[in-house]
Amino acid sequence: MSEVIEPGLELDERRNRFISEHLRRITIQIYRIVGNLADAQDLTQEAFIKALQHEEQLKDEQKAAHWLSRIATNTAIDFLRRSGRASFCEIENAPVSHAESPEQLLLRSEQRNYLEDGLRLLSPRERAALLLRDVEGLPAEEVAQRLNCSKATVRSHIANARVKFRRYVERRKR
Repeated sequence: MSEVIEPGLELDERRNRFISEHLRRITIQIYRIVGNLADAQDLTQEAFIKALQHEEQLKDEQKAAHWLSRIATNTAIDFLRRSGRASFCEIENAPVSHAESPEQLLLRSEQRNYLEDGLRLLSPRERAALLLRDVEGLPAEEVAQRLNCSKATVRSHIANARVKFRRYVERRKR
């Protein structure tokens, strides 16, 4: 007796694997751009919906991962443009080290707030370029692909972001 296989099963399995393999990375990528966990979760869902609407793009897994990152970045930037804001919150599910003293926890929190305040000064594209290049460690070529612009534009965004951040640091020192 032969087993009956549903025609959409393989496709569903491929979709589920694609989502599970990339969900955490994309959520973190979007969170770093929008700075709000609830918004990042919603935008992650939106990015996956957009990606899964184009099955043909998912056949090559390496290209699909880059394509998904680009969709996620653009979805986050579009959200920031639409909302006209960038809010930041703590990721409360992060494990707390018991080895840290209350003073160390306070210092880490102050440093995070300091960094977030500086990032708020940047435009969405500057923030995205800086985070993808300096935090994610991506080469300028890949940042350009994800932001759908030239390498020269990426370098300009990063240079502008670094200048703004440097000025912010200098003002805070006074």
